[in-house]
Amino acid sequence: MHVQLVVGRIGRPHGVRGEVTVEVRTDDPELRLAVGASVETDPADRGPLVIESRRWHKSMLLLAFAGVTDRGAADELRGTMLVIDSAQVAPSDDPDEFHDHQLIGLTVETGSGEVVGEVTDVLHHGQDLLVVRRGGQDDALIPFVKPLVPEVDLEGGRLVVTPPEGLL
Repeated sequence: MHVQLVVGRIGRPHGVRGEVTVEVRTDDPELRLAVGASVETDPADRGPLVIESRRWHKSMLLLAFAGVTDRGAADELRGTMLVIDSAQVAPSDDPDEFHDHQLIGLTVETGSGEVVGEVTDVLHHGQDLLVVRRGGQDDALIPFVKPLVPEVDLEGGRLVVTPPEGLL
């Protein structure tokens, strides 16, 4: 199954020459957002965009795209998602490494089989956090580490969590 993976979200323009800030949503921006790469967009009619330059400013990624030469054109791209096809992502050789799109949609269960909810997002803030939607309650954030998530069963569409008391 091919899924579109969001690798970045275009933010506000930076400067007057068409550069934009990009909220990075990939663990490998050097590969996914390389100079010369043509990147599909969501909405699709805004792309594909060809990356002309890339630089880091403080902790923010700045990109310039071919044909986007001024602040107005850059501002029209605000909110655009930069996407790649999941088929372009090589499967990891590490059995304990997963791509976000493989985790999103999995059912979250406890070791005793009690359903906790569904993974709706994966956040990368220092450590990876699974966002778990629970019916009628606030989303739970579960650190994606082996002691708390001992089993990921992609075939079965589920993962098992052993949360410490109070996490859920």
